[in-house]
Formats: sequence, C-alpha cells, structure tokens
Amino acid sequence: MVISGGGSPRKLLLFLQEIKIEHSVFALPFAVAASFLAFGGWPADVDFVWIVVAMVSARTLGMAANRLIDAEIDARNPRTASRGLPSGRLRPWHVVAWMAVSVALFGVSVSQLDELAWYLSPIVLVALIGYPYAKRFTWLSHFALGTVYLIVPPAVWIALTGGLDVGAVLLGVGGMFWVAGFDVIYATADIEVDREQGIHSIPARFGIAGALYSARAFHAVTVGALTAAGVLLEVSFVYYLGVAAAAALLAYEHSLISPRDLSRLGAAFFTMNGIIAIVFGTFVAVGTVVD
Repeated sequence: MVISGGGSPRKLLLFLQEIKIEHSVFALPFAVAASFLAFGGWPADVDFVWIVVAMVSARTLGMAANRLIDAEIDARNPRTASRGLPSGRLRPWHVVAWMAVSVALFGVSVSQLDELAWYLSPIVLVALIGYPYAKRFTWLSHFALGTVYLIVPPAVWIALTGGLDVGAVLLGVGGMFWVAGFDVIYATADIEVDREQGIHSIPARFGIAGALYSARAFHAVTVGALTAAGVLLEVSFVYYLGVAAAAALLAYEHSLISPRDLSRLGAAFFTMNGIIAIVFGTFVAVGTVVD
C-alpha cells in the first residue's frame, strides 16, 4: 500500500515519529479553549472536528518543513544526526509528499469553516515555515515558533464566529510566550552546537542561566495574558483554576532544571508541557460547559 506517494506504511510511521505527532497535544488545547470560549459551551460537532483536523495538519506541515529545511544542520549535530533525513532512512521526497498531503488536509478543513478563515489561512502556512529560517538570523527566533501559537486562538475564533474578540488575541499571546519559553528551554540542549554552526538562539546568545531566566519571564507573561483574557471574556471561576494549575505546573517545570543540572530536560520539555496543555484546555472546556 502506498500513502500519497510518500512510501510504505513503515515510512509513514517513521515520518510520524520524526515529527512527534503525539506532541500535537501541545497546540490542540489552545484551539480547544478558543473553540469552547467562542461558543460559550460545547462547539458544533462538525466545526470542532474540522478545527482539530486543521490544527493537526498544520502542525504536521510545520514540523515536516522544519525537518526538511534543517536536514543539513541536523546532520552536523550528534543529538539529531540519527533523525530520518540526516541518516537517509527518509528521503526528501517522502517529506515533501506528506507536506503536500498536510497542506491539502489543512485547506479542506479550513474551507469548511468561516469564509474569512479561508482567506487568512495563507498567513498560517507562512508562519509555520518561518521558524527554521528565523534561527539562522536572530536569537529572537523562539518567537517565530511562538507566532504560530499566537495565531491559533484568533484563527479559531474567526473560523467559528466570523469575528474576533480581544480576549482571543490575549489567549494567543499567552500561547506565544508559553511556546517561546519552552523552546528556549529545549534549545539549551544544543547550545554548543548552535554556537559552532552559527545558529541563533537565546541560550547561544546569553548562556544557559540567561536562557532559563528568560524562559521564566516568558512563562510569567503567559500566566498574565491568560488571566487578562479571562477577564475580557468574562469566564467562570473554573477558567481561573485552570490558569492557576498551569502556573503551578510551569513553576514545577522550571524547578526540574538549573544552569548546573539539565539532566531532567526531557521531563521538563516533553512531559510537563504536554500535561500543562491538557490541564489548561480541560479546565477551560469544563468551565464553559458548567457556567
């Protein structure tokens, strides 16, 4: 069986592993939160399904583009040299084929939502492929990745209602600083390689201690933005419980690592961010249903 020109099911499985498809959970809660808040409760089932498809396909495109654009850089990094493209287990045409499928799925899903969302959708695609290029020029590249998450809540709001609320923009700001913060934490793993290759990042520019302080500041902005969004959207107290839970989990995430000990970086980045996303999204959804 051939999957859209992309090769065998085994190649598809390898591709999904490469893009960490399970980490779609990082983005979905902000889309879910915006969906429930926009509707003031459970969104229409069909619309909700299309939102999920759009989110997963968009993230797949972004991660695939990242792997393709960074293949040569990854090949020179001992931590990433075993990835599919640098190791030769995946070919560029495999990735391009699945990128094409992702764009098609994204286009189909967005076309089922509000017309304005369709016209604005190219902005999302441009943002998705900007991050790999941004880190070649600026240590603010973490915000290029965060911009994707800045777009998510407003885009969902527009897709479901045809309009936009300032509260949705603040949700996006919270998402942007959350992602930028954990991307800074993740980048500490490659600080020496990035410096050698001329890749720009906050850790490479300011060192590990400066990077971790920056990540804490970014996450403080996240908590503030999510709180302000709740005020503007006139949410129930359950929403604020979700913000408080996210704040506590972020504090715990930062307690796992220090400039002298990054041994628990994997737990701080992968495990905790997945938990934070799910917890916050769940509280927001429940808050709109029981309000």
